[in-house]
Amino acid sequence: MKHQSDVEAADALKQAYEKIRSEISNVIVGQDEVVKFVLISIFSNGHCLLVGVPGLAKTLLVQTVSQVLDLDFNRIQFTPDLMPSDIIGAEILGEDRNFKFIPGPVFSNIILADEINRTPPKTQAALLEAMQEKSVTAAGVTHKLAQPFFVLATQNPIEQEGTYPLPEAQLDRFMFKISLNYPSFKEELEIVKNTTSTVKQSVEKVLNAEQIIYFQQLVRNIPVADNVLEYAVKLVAKTRPDGEFAAPNVKRLLNWGAGPRASQFLILGAKCHAVINGKYSPDIEDVQAVAKPILSHRIVRSYHAEAEGLSTDDIVAQLF
Repeated sequence: MKHQSDVEAADALKQAYEKIRSEISNVIVGQDEVVKFVLISIFSNGHCLLVGVPGLAKTLLVQTVSQVLDLDFNRIQFTPDLMPSDIIGAEILGEDRNFKFIPGPVFSNIILADEINRTPPKTQAALLEAMQEKSVTAAGVTHKLAQPFFVLATQNPIEQEGTYPLPEAQLDRFMFKISLNYPSFKEELEIVKNTTSTVKQSVEKVLNAEQIIYFQQLVRNIPVADNVLEYAVKLVAKTRPDGEFAAPNVKRLLNWGAGPRASQFLILGAKCHAVINGKYSPDIEDVQAVAKPILSHRIVRSYHAEAEGLSTDDIVAQLF
């Protein structure tokens, strides 16, 4: 899959994105923003954390994305007794008296880490190492994971008993944290109509693994103007209470700001957002379009912000 120029390739990515969106909408009703950010993170080679109450089709969405992109898919249900070896695999003694490695479910293109906050930190860390290094180590031997590799983790905002919230350093591994909301009345009517009859919705495959890797490389090749780079880095710097660019209210509202990974993801996300909207280079609007789901889980609110009922999204919106 080679194109004459990057411009042609960018047009091809935009067309593929539109086709993927339309195929997913055959199965998933509404959730346009969520689908957009999930696809941006795939083309930017990032990972996503989905936060929403049960029954909002989080699992169905991930399955549908994997079908449309013709990728291998594994779902791991996180539970309090899940062990790291249940995710990455383990060495077992074979019949020939030699140890051999049996790969775990993480050896797939798309991993749905369901209810990631239900499992203890040791098991969370095993998945997060795989996300960061794109490989796993067992008995001192490193095993490379399939490419592309993409983790979509879900987290339930209610029932906090018996959960192990992800520490900030681990949340930082996720490009986006996306909140799912209840469907509108009209959308819910359509969902119930579609899911309570015998009609099965099917989707066509649009891309394959090789094409996705090609488009991930293309996104990195997109040029960015210096003023857009500076805007993105300054936006992140504004979240740091002790930094020279700290926004006026930040010292009072935040205990902790976002790190350099946020700046990297802002630029990658803005590049991809520009291309799927028919532009060949991102501008400041593209940075702002992806800023909330990138920054909201990387900043820590102060007591004042919580007392005033301000969410991290509200604080990010003030930075603009």
